[in-house]
Amino acid sequence: MLQLMAFNAAYAQIIDSDELERWPACFTEHCHYRITHVENEQEGLPAGVVWADSRAMLEDRIAALREANIYERQRYRHLLGTPHIESADAHSASACTPFMVARIMGTGETMLFATGHYNDRFVMEAGRLLLAERVAVCDSTVTDTLMALPL
Repeated sequence: MLQLMAFNAAYAQIIDSDELERWPACFTEHCHYRITHVENEQEGLPAGVVWADSRAMLEDRIAALREANIYERQRYRHLLGTPHIESADAHSASACTPFMVARIMGTGETMLFATGHYNDRFVMEAGRLLLAERVAVCDSTVTDTLMALPL
């Protein structure tokens, strides 16, 4: 459990410190990443706000965020709960981790950006814990245009 908690803390730090170019390295080469909302997840609908099926797609997303999309200056702060481990062995683990993400605008205004949970499948590759799959399931069905950023 401590290894999953340390991974999640490092993952959140990468996003919160705006080191987004490091974010794809948290995933396996042939990963799955999706942001969706709880109703889609409960109904088994695969559609999401964000969908990627490889680390290369995650790298492209970050390049687009840096080069093509213009956003007002802002920062994020993740608050993560303790992972609930659903299964684990020496090579992999599945866990569900609650999250809250605050968005801090350049003016200092802070708002709750997203709440929900991560459904994760972790694997060990070359001695490193990586995400083979992360589905960020948001509690709200309201989608912010900035949901294009990683959660």
